[in-house]
This record gives sequence, C-alpha cells and structure tokens, in this order.
Amino acid sequence: MGDHRIHHALPPVGEVDADFLNGLNNFFGRFEALNGIPAVKAVPHQEEEVLCLDTADVWKTLRRVNPRKAPGPDNIPGRVLKECAGQLAGVLTDILNTSLDQATVPACFKSASIIPVPKKPQVTCFNNYRPVALTPIMMKCFERLMKEYIVSSVPPTLDPFQFAYQRNRSTEDAISSALHLSLAHLEEKNTHMRMLFLDFSSAFNSIIPQHLAGKLEHLGFSTQLRNWLLDFLTNRPQSVRVGQNTSDVITLSTGSPQGCVLSPLLFTLMTHDCVPRFTTNHIVKFADDTTVVGLIRDDSNRDYREEVEQLVGWCRDNSLILNVEKTKEIIVDFRKNRPHHAPLLINSSAVEVVSSTKFLGVHITDNLTWSVNTTSLVKRAQKRLYLLQRMRRAHLPPPILKTFYRSTIESILTSCLSVWCGGCSAADWKNVRRVVRTAEGIIGASLPSIKDLSSQRCVSRAHNIIRDPTHPHHGLFSLLPSGKRLCSIRCRTTRFCKSFFPTAIRLLNC
Repeated sequence: MGDHRIHHALPPVGEVDADFLNGLNNFFGRFEALNGIPAVKAVPHQEEEVLCLDTADVWKTLRRVNPRKAPGPDNIPGRVLKECAGQLAGVLTDILNTSLDQATVPACFKSASIIPVPKKPQVTCFNNYRPVALTPIMMKCFERLMKEYIVSSVPPTLDPFQFAYQRNRSTEDAISSALHLSLAHLEEKNTHMRMLFLDFSSAFNSIIPQHLAGKLEHLGFSTQLRNWLLDFLTNRPQSVRVGQNTSDVITLSTGSPQGCVLSPLLFTLMTHDCVPRFTTNHIVKFADDTTVVGLIRDDSNRDYREEVEQLVGWCRDNSLILNVEKTKEIIVDFRKNRPHHAPLLINSSAVEVVSSTKFLGVHITDNLTWSVNTTSLVKRAQKRLYLLQRMRRAHLPPPILKTFYRSTIESILTSCLSVWCGGCSAADWKNVRRVVRTAEGIIGASLPSIKDLSSQRCVSRAHNIIRDPTHPHHGLFSLLPSGKRLCSIRCRTTRFCKSFFPTAIRLLNC
C-alpha cells in the first residue's frame, strides 16, 4: 500500500488542519480503492427459518456492557444502556428484529469515529497511526448477539485445522497440532520441516462483502443472515476525529468495521476454503493467524513450494494482501550434514528465515526448545512482582494477594502451559520456580506448583479432545483392546516423547 509519507511535521491537536484529517481518513479506508467489486445485491428470501432475537438475550447483553467504554458517534454512554437494560430491552429487541427482517442496518448504527493513536513516539507516516474506532455501543451489543448466533450455526464441515470459534478449541490446540505434525515427521530418517508464518496486511479491512456472502452460502448460512451482513458491511460512514477537529465523512463498502466484534469470525468463515493441496503440507489457522507446515523428505521441497504458490494465488483471488516483510519462515533440520536451504520466494521477494518467532503468543524456535519462551514469560511475570510487593506493603490480606498473584502472575506463567511444559529443561523450570518462590515470600503462604498445574492442564485438554470426535487429533487417543488403557505413541526421540500428545496419554494411563 506504500508508506504514504508525510512531508511535514504533524501538527499539534489544536492545529490539525482539514487536509491532514481527510488524508488520514482516506488512508484508513484505503481498501475501498479495490477494483472489480460487483455491486451489492440482496438475494430474495427463500423458505428458511427466520432469525429472531429474544428479549432475554438482549437484556443479558445490555447488562454486560462495560460502562467505562467511550461512547460512539451517538454519544449514548454505556452506563445508560446497562442501568436501563430492563426498560430498553423490549424496544431494542423490536428494533434489532426489524433490522434482521428487512436486512437493513440503520446508518447511525454503522457510523464510526476513528481516533488515531500513534504507534511510535516519532510519527513520520500514516502507517505509524493505529485507528481506534468508536462505534455505537448499541451496535456492539447487536454484534455480540449476532456473533453468538453465527458461532452456534457454524457447520461441522468447517476446516478442522481452523481452531478459532469452534468448541473445545484454543490457541493451545493450534500450536500443539502444528508441533505434533512436525515432531512426528522428524522422527523419520532424512527429513526436515519448514514452517511459514504468514502475515496479512489489514486482514479484516480487506474482506469483500460479496465474496463473503458467497462463501457463507456455501457453508449453508441462511439468506436472511447473508443479506443482513451485506448491508452491515457496506455503506458505512466513517470520519477521523482529533480533539475537537473532525474530517469529512467517507463511506466504506469493503472490509469489516474497525473494532467490530464480528471481524475475526467473518474472516475465519471467509478463509474456510483455504486448505492444503498436498498431503505432506498442513495449513494451521486461528482466525487470521495462518501457518503452513511443510513436511519434507529427502530434500524434495517441490510440494511445499507449490503449496505456497497456490496459497499466494488463493490470497490474490480473495483480495488478501500478504505482507512479505513480516512473513517469517523457520526451518527445522536436525540432520548432521544439513544442506543449504534455498529461500522461499513470495511475489519475487525472499521470505526471511529466522531462528525464533512468535506464534499465537508462544515463541517457536528452529531447535524446538522452550528456553526463549520461558525466559519471555518469566520476565513478564517478574515485572508484576513489584506490584505484589507494593500491595504487601499496603498491608493487604493474603487472600487478596493470592487473588492478585493468580490473575496477573500465575496466568502469565501458565500461558499455553500444556504446549511447552513437557519439553522444558531443568534450567527453564528453575527460573519459573524462582518467580513462584519469590511470590510465596511476599504473600507469606504456599502457592500451587506450576508443574502440578501443567499435569492438570494436560489431562483436562486430553479429555476435551477425547470428547470431540471432530478434533483433527482425536484419533491419537485410541483404546487398547482391553479398553482400559490408551495406546501409547511410539517415540524415538526425547523431544517428541515430551511433547503434549505423548505426555497426555502417559498421564491418562497412570
């Protein structure tokens, strides 16, 4: 999209001129310039089940409104909607059901005020701003209700390697799946693995409503819902506000609204047909986080490269733009005589090969160890020990200190715990235990062991997978003929033996 350099210093808030605001507004809506998009056409209603919201659900949603959130362009504060939920629920239910029945969203519901927030101290281009959208809180409640309905209607035919918005699935499942496929493959001789971590440029802003409606039809969603989403995503008024200065209003008909609750879900449904062509490759997805796992044997990576070419073509056909600069690749090769691996090209640009990258909050390295990840977690947890110490000096009772520890420190140390707990070295565990012991000294009471919590997490996740026959790795938990124990996974290397699935089966067999 270009850098859109600003050739003059950005003016202070009180001196913002109209040209700057309008230019920033056009930049945030730059995907509107996509060509070849057909006009919006609603499909005539067919004999289908009518979507209708219940007053009780609307009331519950209003009661969950955060009163501290800033109001949208309508200036209706969340506190009013929350405290008057009983009086407003019936009226809003009628309005929302009328909107669904007529497949029309009022323009005042779709309007948005964009507040540009600098990403860096020194701003030199429009790319250095993060658009924070203020939309009507009433519309956000509507989006939450529609999200619950769509998630409950997702068909079982959805790609099993799409781990977002499916029951009993989490980021831990996505990471464990990618790692298990890799480790199982690396057990064989003369093999290596390449993982491509894709980055999309403004993924949610590049959704084409017409393309999305066609894919929702293929997934079996009703005509009423498709028509309503078409109207919701098109003809959206947007302006940029800095202080008391406001830009001209532009109308957008591409992408999903900034900050929309539905955006990740709609992107997930739009990419349901992004599946691998070759059996040696796997595409692991969690909303817009996409990773290509290439299992390569005998240095023949033709299938992997063709898979990436197919994926690039799929992105082009679906108006998605890959950011090659932020796309990274990890090559895992444990062979002694490791050959030179030629770089992967996307749009004539070489993808950077890195030794470590972050995938869904977890640091993945090219030697598949967890020192980088645990070091990062420990550093984040240690920063919060200072706050715990301050609370102790304020003479807060131990129960409150324990609650603070569990919510702000233990939650960090146990992030994706079942993924990395088995493969940690003794030094990694020592660093983790040091944080827990420091917290115990501050609180003056014993705290749960992270190792004990890891066993509980592994068993809990294993039970969820066993209960879910649609999980891509449900078949790994198969019973022996006796029906009392699970069949163990044969492991040749220690790193595979200590990964999640073999560890979980051993714990269940104990």
